[in-house]
Amino acid sequence: MRKIAIIGGGFTGLSAAYDLAQAGWEVELFESESKLGGLAGVFEISPGIFLEKFYHHWFTNDVNILSLVEELGIGHHLSPKPTNTGLYFANSIFRLASPLDLLKFTPISFISRVRTGLMALLARRINDFKALENISASEWIKKIAGEESYRVVWRPLLEGKFGPEADNISAVWFWNKLKLRGASRGKSGKEELFYINGGFKVLLDRLEQRLRELKVNINLNTSVNEVQQQSEQVIVKLSDTTQLTKSFDAVLVTTPIPTYAKLMTDLSAQDRDKLQQIRFLGNICLVLVLDKSLSETYWLNIADPNFPFVGIIEHTNFDSKENYGGNHIVYLSKYLPTSDPRYGFTTEGLFEYSLPYIQKMFPNFSREQVINKFSWKEPYSQPVITKHYSKIIPPVKTPFSRIFLSTMAQVYPEDRGTSYAVRGGREAAKMINEVVEEVKGN
Repeated sequence: MRKIAIIGGGFTGLSAAYDLAQAGWEVELFESESKLGGLAGVFEISPGIFLEKFYHHWFTNDVNILSLVEELGIGHHLSPKPTNTGLYFANSIFRLASPLDLLKFTPISFISRVRTGLMALLARRINDFKALENISASEWIKKIAGEESYRVVWRPLLEGKFGPEADNISAVWFWNKLKLRGASRGKSGKEELFYINGGFKVLLDRLEQRLRELKVNINLNTSVNEVQQQSEQVIVKLSDTTQLTKSFDAVLVTTPIPTYAKLMTDLSAQDRDKLQQIRFLGNICLVLVLDKSLSETYWLNIADPNFPFVGIIEHTNFDSKENYGGNHIVYLSKYLPTSDPRYGFTTEGLFEYSLPYIQKMFPNFSREQVINKFSWKEPYSQPVITKHYSKIIPPVKTPFSRIFLSTMAQVYPEDRGTSYAVRGGREAAKMINEVVEEVKGN
């Protein structure tokens, strides 16, 4: 039986482990954290009540993750939910859940509203993203939706999301966002999303159970220090006090690319330089447990360059507050370079920094409403999708014949998401089966 190491216990690594174990591999998975899930991991907000560290939902066309849920026998937990999205602009919240809402959006002229709507329709009809690779998102928006729409709506959102990288973002990234959301709208034009009853813990628990049934060896709290291919074997050196070294027939790395580059000490200078062309932003996410709701909006985009968060996501306007002890759950998210001082804030520091901004937006909000607060951060949360990004994406098959790479930076033209993580893991597993000798019966 062939042996494979999978480095990283997010949905990419878990999905690959699931398929490879079923294909007859002896699978050993290494995860540096104490729990599986990666960016979709969960934590306990109160005894017996779990929540994702970072906000999550699925679009109706997220077929990869939805299919996996069905395969695991928990499809009955899936729940379609209508959503209520909005935009904060000039100290007001505007509902933007349907095309009719857009036509009522008075901060821009009627012709700009129409052009913005036509831009969303055009995005759904573009099938070849390569035609957009040589133009920036800002250039494309101005051309299609007009200067006013860009200035009022899209520039603040791009700057809120990408900060100093906003002008470098490719039109492909923006097109994909419009296409994805447009395809998830029902006949009424309103967006419909999926969530899983019981939260992501239900899915992660079931997937871990299935992996253990398939004899996958899951190593938590276990970091890898180095990966080297030596002839027909791959050596994995663990970062523990024992300096343990293990040998495998193949290795799949699912960590962020900068982490992969550190593990691969034998990479050529040319390959290393190419990896460094892909830039990343970190993310800080403040999670508040409140005794009162902030608003009726689930996903509130912020079109205010002075507000430090790109969005306020009130999770309990999507999933019932009864699932969280009757309390209200709010996420405040910010993408930023890890060199930004705010990236180093403690939970209390981040809350105190955020408080006056929340109170400006919601004047009735007070710190007394806060039952509990948490914060999470990730250094490589968002790849910066620049023009001609397809030319710098590393392939799944690395320069080493038995070492493979599957990360969120490789799902282009799509952006990050658990469904693409599942797709990436399963495609990598298929490639490994094709490249390495047939394992069944050995």
